[in-house]
Amino acid sequence: MITALRLTNLSLLILFPIAWFAPLMRAGLLPLFGLSEISIVSGLQSLWDTDVALALLVTFLAIFAPYMKVIGLALIQFGMMRRKVLPALEWLGKLAMADVFLIALYIVIVKGAGHVTVETGWGLYLFTFCVLASLAISHLTRKR
Repeated sequence: MITALRLTNLSLLILFPIAWFAPLMRAGLLPLFGLSEISIVSGLQSLWDTDVALALLVTFLAIFAPYMKVIGLALIQFGMMRRKVLPALEWLGKLAMADVFLIALYIVIVKGAGHVTVETGWGLYLFTFCVLASLAISHLTRKR
């Protein structure tokens, strides 16, 4: 069981970066004008030009928090860090989940706007899977 947890956790080191560049959604003004794909990275690039404080927050929530959690869990699982750190790592995972809720909220708000077309992309599902898998791995690691 511990080997499966370790491998699953280490696989997140590959899956998270894929999720950051994968299309979270396709959005555009009416479907006639075509839809542009938006990923976490492209969204962050746009945010840096308009709102630096929000860009810093989203960068921490979407990139640093989940990755630090995965690395911290790996260090615990391989006996290189004390288990006392686990509650802090679980807290980081919850912060990353907040990012998924923000993205979902933006999609719902924009869809209600009327003249804008928004379609969810596979990257949203991958990012959500990565965050939920990380939460499950930390919970199962705590039980060991």
